[in-house]
Formats: sequence, structure tokens, C-alpha cells
Amino acid sequence: MRKLVLRACSALLIACGSTSPVKPVDEGAAQNASNGYTVPANNGTEKVLFKPTEKLPKARDFKQYISPEALQKDVEFLASDALKGRETGTLEIDEAATYIIKTFQDAGVQPYFTSYRDKFDAKGKSGFNVVGVLEGTDPELKKEYVIIGAHYDHIGTAQAENGDVIANGANDNASGTATVMALARYFAKAKTNKRSILFALFSAEEMGLLGSAHLAERLKSTSITPYVMFNVEMVGLPMAAKDYTLYLTGYENSNMAEQFNAYAGAKVLGFLPQAKQYNLFKRSDNYAFYQVFKIPAQTVSTFDFTNFDHYHKVGDEASLMNYEHMANVANQLIPGLEGILTTPNQEIIWNE
Repeated sequence: MRKLVLRACSALLIACGSTSPVKPVDEGAAQNASNGYTVPANNGTEKVLFKPTEKLPKARDFKQYISPEALQKDVEFLASDALKGRETGTLEIDEAATYIIKTFQDAGVQPYFTSYRDKFDAKGKSGFNVVGVLEGTDPELKKEYVIIGAHYDHIGTAQAENGDVIANGANDNASGTATVMALARYFAKAKTNKRSILFALFSAEEMGLLGSAHLAERLKSTSITPYVMFNVEMVGLPMAAKDYTLYLTGYENSNMAEQFNAYAGAKVLGFLPQAKQYNLFKRSDNYAFYQVFKIPAQTVSTFDFTNFDHYHKVGDEASLMNYEHMANVANQLIPGLEGILTTPNQEIIWNE
């Protein structure tokens, strides 16, 4: 996760790779974003763009398509000492990419370009995203694409602790990568996607969101028609005392949470004031797709500033992840994503 460097007992959060502090916004105003709002319509009345979902249950009995064991297997490989922290430009991140590619191949997810590897220059290092596609089942809707992404790189090494220098990056972001891989397996088998899905695993996120910026610009030169970009970031541990499972960055900028929760039949996505306060919408791989395509492009996460003490440290180990929680996340994402992938019209709209 590039967005934040957290320091104990400090309210100042700094973007990774930057010396500029993140300017906080008024927390009261941030909280108001979860209360719903309207905008004037052409006929002089008000059009509801967002309304809260308090009437939805916190959770329901979601079908268990994705197992904790499958997610654990992927996280343990990606966050193993053998991969040395998956730093962009290393042989070890190439091993991680090969592992992801084999998952796509075994599932029947095809490369979007001539190769699964989408190569780019990462400040003089060789970077590459892994990009696969699952064609939609509807003759017309398959022309529209939903991009589901996560970054699979990490920082390599960090300050030594007990002789260990490998920053394994289990939560950041093997957890998100494993979730996207699991979703790829599910949709390739279920074939419930009328729209096409682009599965994108990004490199060089930790160097400044370079991989997603490259892919968004490259896709702009193709004939692709993207509808929504849905990014998964740091979902390895649950939040406490929340009436939703994941928070959505840029919450007030679209009706994605409202529509997603309606599709899922539960309050899966919610509003975290700190995500607004520290402008997390602009600090993950979703942002480039908003900049280039001006589409709803947002990130989901369960890192809430209180439930994880090992950001960019060697303690970000696979053994600390809660795989039951991760399976709960993945299985709750499925019906919401299926709604996005199957509705006859584009119901997710950007509010600007």
C-alpha cells in the first residue's frame, strides 16, 4: 500500500515516496458523506444520487464459493521469504508474476494483450503488470469492461527486526492479489459475467502507482470501453465495530456503495471517515483509471488505521492474516460484482 506511512502517536500521514503531508479535511464534513445527498435535476427538482443503506442487514448467509484455504495458499506463496518482498525489477517479483499467470491459465482467463505481462519502465527498472481477460457472455454487454485489480508488488526489504529484513507484504498487498486471483477463478468457472472482466495485477505501486498509470494510458489507445474499475487493497484483517465489511474510497464520489450493497442484499461496503480525511481515493491504483477514463474507479479495503501495526515492516507476515475473514470478504464481493457485471444498463454513476 503506497498511500500512507503510519507513525505511532502521530496524526501526520505522509504519502510514500513524497515529502508532502496529506492535508486533512474536516471530519464532520467527511462524516456527512455517509448521510446521502441530492443534486438539482434538469426539471428543477432534486435527483437523489446517493442514499444511505441503513435498512440493509450487516451480512447475510453468503454462499461460500471461495475457501480460506485457497486464499491462504496464495498469500503464503506471494508473501514467502523466497520472494524477498516482491520488489519491482527483481527476479522474485517475476516469480510472483509467473505464479499469477499460471493461475489465470489454469482458470481459463486469457491474456488481454499478446502476453499476460504488460511491460513498462519503472524508473529504470523493468516493471510489468499481469493482465488477463474473461470475455462477457452477452453479445452486446461484453463490449463493456469491468476492471478488477490489485497491486502485487511490495518494497523488498525494511528495517531489520530480530535479524529479519524481508518486508513480506502479506496484507500489503498479497491479500488483495489473492482475492483478485480467487475472483478470477470463480468467474471463469461460474460464467455469470455478461460484461467482460479485465483482471489486472499491478507492479510498481509502491514506487508511485506506476503500473496502473501505465496500464490506464495503454488501454486508452485501444478500443476498450471500461465501465467500472474495482480495486482491492489490504483486506487481510477485519475491522472492529463496523456495520459493514469493507470501506470504499471516494465513497461520496459515486453511487457504487449504494448499488453494490443493493446487488449483494447486505451492507458490504461502507464509509470510513479517515479514508475521506486522508484522500485515499487518490492513493491507490484505482485513481489512474478515473483520471484517464473518468469512470467510477474506487478501492475497497479493511485496513482502518487501528487493526494493523506492520505497514511497510518486516512483520507483515502471512501467519498474521485472518483467512476466514478474507474468505468472507471474497464471498461477499461476488454478488455485488455480479450485479455490476449483469445489469442491462450502467447503474454505477460518477457524481461530478
